[in-house]
Amino acid sequence: MTMKTPLLRISPASLDTLMHSLDVRFVSLSECVVSAGYRLELKGIDVPAIHYNLTGMGQLLIGRDPPIELEPHKLIIVPPRCRFQIEVPASARHPRGTVNTVVGKIPVASADGIRRFVAGNSAPEIILICGYFHAAYGSATDLFATLAAPIVEQFDPREQLDSRLKQAMKELISQEIGSGAMSATLLKQILIALLRRSLTSINLWVERFAMLSDRQIARAFSEMAAHPGSAHSVASLAKVAGLSRSLFMARFVELVGRPPMVVLRDLRMRQAARQLETTELGVEQIARQAGYASRSSFVRAFHKAYGTDPSRHRRVTSPHSPRR
Repeated sequence: MTMKTPLLRISPASLDTLMHSLDVRFVSLSECVVSAGYRLELKGIDVPAIHYNLTGMGQLLIGRDPPIELEPHKLIIVPPRCRFQIEVPASARHPRGTVNTVVGKIPVASADGIRRFVAGNSAPEIILICGYFHAAYGSATDLFATLAAPIVEQFDPREQLDSRLKQAMKELISQEIGSGAMSATLLKQILIALLRRSLTSINLWVERFAMLSDRQIARAFSEMAAHPGSAHSVASLAKVAGLSRSLFMARFVELVGRPPMVVLRDLRMRQAARQLETTELGVEQIARQAGYASRSSFVRAFHKAYGTDPSRHRRVTSPHSPRR
């Protein structure tokens, strides 16, 4: 009988680097309000959903999986493309009684500007902050893409995740300059708090993330993400991982879904796009910092990634560029 290799959790140093390099943003954020005897059904889309229960007791249902009990300050990440339901039984004595289902399609904005999905006409029994989010390295390496089962963690009120989510909602409502960046920063703080649990949680949900389940591949990927412009090669990255070249290639492709040098090009283009958008560095200098010896090869790679040349990208996106 073959023994399964025990899970080696990602090192704190690699996790810190990966969190620093992670791009996050809300796709949408709203309140979900459910009264007793009602079930709110929401569809899944191509990005994960985040739910934080502010108050009340209920259940979250995903497909035919066992119900997830909701209580205050419980955080749940639902995998991409999963339809889910938030349910409050009609009464504690008859938890399996008749429940009315409301399909949430478009949230309704109230007088305070908050977008809400509402199920039921009476006073709500449960209130959650719910949203869809994107968390990735570059355009095609999504941290949550391989998540197949929900992540459930109970937080303490003193950790103030609810305050961060409420503030993120206010930022998105205000639509002031920098509101997108501020809400993304708050979301990143929440994800960091969650991913810290991967180092100590008794629930080994860390192995559901391809990027976090293999500490050797994570070590190499974190080096790529932190320093995309360095002179990386398959051989040098395999050395960082402590693996042979062939084993590193096989495990990287299995976990990430693409060869390491393809992922590296994506990370380099992400760095270049940021510099074009936020600095006044010349294209040649940005190309060198992205690891390209010639401007022409950099321009070709950038056009392949973004569908436009670097100079035009800067004119369209950079606040440093003059507007006509």
